[in-house]
Amino acid sequence: MRNIGIVTLGAVLAAAGIASQRLAVPKTDADRDWPAYGGGPGGERYSSLDQINRENVERLGEAWRFETGEGSLQTSPLVIDGRVFAMTPAQDVVALDGATGRLAWKYASPEGGRQPVRGLAYWSAGGERRLFASQGSYLVALDPRNGRPASGFGANGRVDLGDGFGAAAGRLPVYLTSPGAVFGDLVITGFRTGESRPAAPGKIRAYDVRSGRLRWSFDLIAPGADGRVPGAGGEAPGGYNNWAGMVLDEKRGIVFVPTGSAVADFYGGDRPGPNLYANSLVALDARSGARLWHFQIVHHDILDRDLPSPPVLLTVERDGRRIDAVAQTTKQGYVFLFDRVTGVPLFLIEERPVPQSDVPGERSWPTQPVPVLPAPFARQTLGPADLTTRTPEAAAAAREAYAQMRHAGPFTPLAVGRQTLIFPGFDGGAEWGGPASDPRGILYVNSNEMAWRGALAVRGAAAASRGENLYQENCSMCHGDDRSGSPPTFPDLRKIGARHSPDGISELIVSGVGRMPGFPQLGEKDRAAIAGYLFGGSGSSFAGNAREEVGGEDRNGKSPYRFTGYQKFVDAEGYPAIAPPWGTLSAIDMNSGRFLWQVPLGEYPELASKGMRETGSENYGG
Repeated sequence: MRNIGIVTLGAVLAAAGIASQRLAVPKTDADRDWPAYGGGPGGERYSSLDQINRENVERLGEAWRFETGEGSLQTSPLVIDGRVFAMTPAQDVVALDGATGRLAWKYASPEGGRQPVRGLAYWSAGGERRLFASQGSYLVALDPRNGRPASGFGANGRVDLGDGFGAAAGRLPVYLTSPGAVFGDLVITGFRTGESRPAAPGKIRAYDVRSGRLRWSFDLIAPGADGRVPGAGGEAPGGYNNWAGMVLDEKRGIVFVPTGSAVADFYGGDRPGPNLYANSLVALDARSGARLWHFQIVHHDILDRDLPSPPVLLTVERDGRRIDAVAQTTKQGYVFLFDRVTGVPLFLIEERPVPQSDVPGERSWPTQPVPVLPAPFARQTLGPADLTTRTPEAAAAAREAYAQMRHAGPFTPLAVGRQTLIFPGFDGGAEWGGPASDPRGILYVNSNEMAWRGALAVRGAAAASRGENLYQENCSMCHGDDRSGSPPTFPDLRKIGARHSPDGISELIVSGVGRMPGFPQLGEKDRAAIAGYLFGGSGSSFAGNAREEVGGEDRNGKSPYRFTGYQKFVDAEGYPAIAPPWGTLSAIDMNSGRFLWQVPLGEYPELASKGMRETGSENYGG
């Protein structure tokens, strides 16, 4: 089976954005560049160039290809003055000739990074130039003309994003997944951290583009608010971070920051209240870091409904008046639209009752905000009639599995010992590719229509070996209790010995790879115990893996429950266990909140050859 729906949204919109009418927008030399993640500071992902158009797009062919030889890419390149700048999977930076694809220069990461980095940031003033990249925990400044570290920026051209966390420095995973925003002589960044404790508390920080000096910092765990519930060590819980990137209103000097969920993702009994500013769109003064306004899109998140992408800037008309707005798409399949300056919603948002958790100790929030317009761009519920009919066997298995799960809409909480059907799934709805907008106020968004399932379990079973216990604490969230994962998103670890040595596994645990964050807080004995469990199961004789060693383990203030793992709801052949569409592309008129069209996005060639066409497929964009 091959999934072809993982596409670059900008390429999709080259065709989709001109399908309704040609826009009379003046073209300038600047239109030929793509100098920021999302095309420009506002993240519009829009170009007025028309050499590729509706009449000729089907004749497009490959002009050149640059092979990194390092695995799958998640980067969205920049194009500046005829050069293409991109990150490789190993976090190297390359500059290519835009006409030929020939390598102009390459900056190799001294960190040997393995985390996904989705783009770069660029700054220029007069004759000065800077290209900003992420490598490991470092923000790196390069000269885009030759790829050398920028003189005078931090130490040897880089600053450590892991600094500034007090005693926690050096043991908390901190990475820059998405590029920051450049405003004046500042580069403004968030970071990615772990999904469970210990994790770094979210901050937005602005650094001087020339010196790397920290100019301001904004704490995303609201001071004095309910978010500051002490953990076992007396520290605030982590998370609340901005991993998805941000956009900028250059004229007004406002940076718009979408935030992630609080740690831990699936249990909030130790962080009562709504948890400001988690799961929020936060508007900051780009000059000072002062908060201007915020809107919390999910209260007290216990379903990992973090904001998955930067918002997008656009201008809409209301009662004959043009309003500069900002739109945020979500994993739930919603679009929230706000006045950029005031934060006032431009469509009614209702606080609607949602199902409540029955997990002991959990205090779930009674309502969640839901926009009245636009309607959701992803389906919100699944009933028996919405399950797959691809084959009789797949249909029967789906019905049987569905009958054993809980599902009451997109905010159905997890339960202990029983699977909950999550739809839209853990990966949306919207995902990290984000939406696009055009000058008419039309928003384009690609959506996943994949159901997932998950459950909670009581933490720390007495019978577990130390390695198994550590695996459950740190790894089972993604790879499952049985180590089977949910490929290709979360790899199957049951035969990991065919791919890695115990020492290699230990190195991966520290550094992380792909979507997996590093766990530098785990010591050598803990890493050896996990490797032993992965190689030999709970009975392994690897050092530190004996059953009697579990009892004295320090849980670092972890909750009494753990997530048993992300599992896609698929049939025996790996296809979605729900009826199509499995992915869509929508055009929404944000002036009125009405859909112009929605079409399936992607398909499976092997199913299409059997007559099952236009199913849509899981897609992420870029």
